[in-house]
Amino acid sequence: MNNLLMLIVSRFPRPEFESGYQYPEREYFVPYENFWNALDIVMLVALMSLITWAAYKKRTRGPIIITSLISVAYFGFFREGCVCSIGSIQNIALAMVDNTYHLPLVVLLFFLLPIIFAFLFGRVFCAGVCPFGALQELLNVKNYRLSKSVCTALSVIPWIYLCFALLYALTRSRFIICQFDPFIGIFRLGGDFGLIAFGGILLVMSIFTGRPFCRFLCPYGALLSLFSSVSIWKIKITEKTCVNCQLCHNSCPVDAVLPPYQNKNTEERNEGVIRILKYVVGLPLLMIIGALLMRMSSANLSYANKEVRLYELVQIQEAHPDNEMLPEVEAFYAQGRTLEELQQSNDAVQADFRLYGTIAGALIGLVIGLKLINLSVKRTRKEYEIDHKYCVACGKCFSYCPQNKGVIIQRKKVQTV
Repeated sequence: MNNLLMLIVSRFPRPEFESGYQYPEREYFVPYENFWNALDIVMLVALMSLITWAAYKKRTRGPIIITSLISVAYFGFFREGCVCSIGSIQNIALAMVDNTYHLPLVVLLFFLLPIIFAFLFGRVFCAGVCPFGALQELLNVKNYRLSKSVCTALSVIPWIYLCFALLYALTRSRFIICQFDPFIGIFRLGGDFGLIAFGGILLVMSIFTGRPFCRFLCPYGALLSLFSSVSIWKIKITEKTCVNCQLCHNSCPVDAVLPPYQNKNTEERNEGVIRILKYVVGLPLLMIIGALLMRMSSANLSYANKEVRLYELVQIQEAHPDNEMLPEVEAFYAQGRTLEELQQSNDAVQADFRLYGTIAGALIGLVIGLKLINLSVKRTRKEYEIDHKYCVACGKCFSYCPQNKGVIIQRKKVQTV
């Protein structure tokens, strides 16, 4: 995870001695591991608290920019993007099904603390504490807006990504969030060229539109949006009355400021009730379709698991013993495992994929259904409002609001006097 945490490992098997010689047990010291883990947690809480203070108490963007710079420098380039709250989703899922897996406390806290802050104050973690979001925020210059329907369609992707990440983690197959992380290679100044190029494309896109990764890819952001939408304290652009100048709406890089809306297409009450009932009936249908599709695909998806792949290779070798033996198959026989044991392991993995795949498919159908309902439901608004599930507390709207500018001017006059 970090070169400070790397252990020295034996590259080759030890020689065996006929005399019965036993190798002494060796312990390896990981330099300052506890110190760095503790510092990571302190920095996480301190930076989220700083953004909370700036967004709720001062309504100013300056401390948020400073936080973003610190986060990119410390959590990004110095700590090389790890421990990562986004990837911690997989660790939590694996710990739920595997009693032998040791969940580090620092990983658990990196998963829980941003959620707790989101439930209390909204997505302050996304504002500038997450190095991925902070890097995009610092590069953002212009905001070219996409249509509501396009944004809604793209916002389904993080939920699908989250469902697949949980599926592969729960089946002990792989951590796809870490495997396909587009920014980790940038922070580590090396890695898979394709992923680095993809991360570079996202950063170029973030210059012209707000946070493309956060809005349309990040699975942890999708999770935080649930808690942010019901947060106890909610961010306000200004304490004064909105004058509907639309400056806050134009400044928001993530389209989290909803404009006033007057529903001119009036309809009878019965028509609205019937339309909602159609959605209610259609939602379970989408969930059933999603569950069936994922269940039928579970056999193909299970090839991500090494036991399933190994079982197929061993079967081929058993059927054609004259073929050249692959290294994986040779290692299987060298371990003394039997084909029956491997088959049992394969069957267990296949069963897990059918179960968790069905649940994941139902959740994907639920998300798609709710997004369609959200597109169709219209609510009258008399002034600009923040959509708290999408607001990332970046603070851009604060300085654009003329009501806040009036407050700033008054403060300066008082200081002058």
